[in-house]
Amino acid sequence: MNEPFSGAAGVAFAAGFKALKVLRPDRPIHPVGVALTGTIDRQPEAGTSGIPWVDTPGSDAVSARLSRSVGTPPGWPDILGLALRITTETGPADVLLASTGMSRPGRLVLTAHRHASNSKLTSLMPYKGSAGAVLLAARPEKTGKWLPATPDAFRRALGTAPWTLGLYYARPAGRWIRFGTLVLRLDPGTADLPTRFDPLEHSLPGAGTYGWARRLRKPSYEAARQPAP
Repeated sequence: MNEPFSGAAGVAFAAGFKALKVLRPDRPIHPVGVALTGTIDRQPEAGTSGIPWVDTPGSDAVSARLSRSVGTPPGWPDILGLALRITTETGPADVLLASTGMSRPGRLVLTAHRHASNSKLTSLMPYKGSAGAVLLAARPEKTGKWLPATPDAFRRALGTAPWTLGLYYARPAGRWIRFGTLVLRLDPGTADLPTRFDPLEHSLPGAGTYGWARRLRKPSYEAARQPAP
């Protein structure tokens, strides 16, 4: 993606965020969420992503926020978001995942869901690894238990049980390779998180950001943090 186009698109997205802040001063999108806490266990299979954190076995504490992007009425489909703040050896790292498909074209298309338990979530925009572009994904493991995406209903349905998701990486047109497991539970200390997640400022260890992706995302992040007009 060329610089003028990505820059112009970033400015346009930021203008949209500023307009939404009139209605939602605190969070223009993903207004209400569910606070979660848990762990990531990394057990990479054969294959190398080119991102050291992904390719190295280990365990990390994580706090997370599940939310619906638009904030449609309860029970309606919505684009889901799962924001992760991972405690790594080099400091906090933020990962933002959104509901998409996992097919080659579908992994780049946002999709709306009524349930979190059957959603597939990807990073949508690639990370820059030493071997090229890398997408990340989380897919809930099948348990037979339906988890509505509406925050209050999700809390009631999950209760004290864990929510377990497989973690995957792939080239933009490559196959998904599992590298870990994410286990989350309701955070006993709070219903929602005030955390402002920023994968540009808190990147995964060894992962870079493409310039076009930064130009697309950074203006919106800055606009979301500004006081409402």
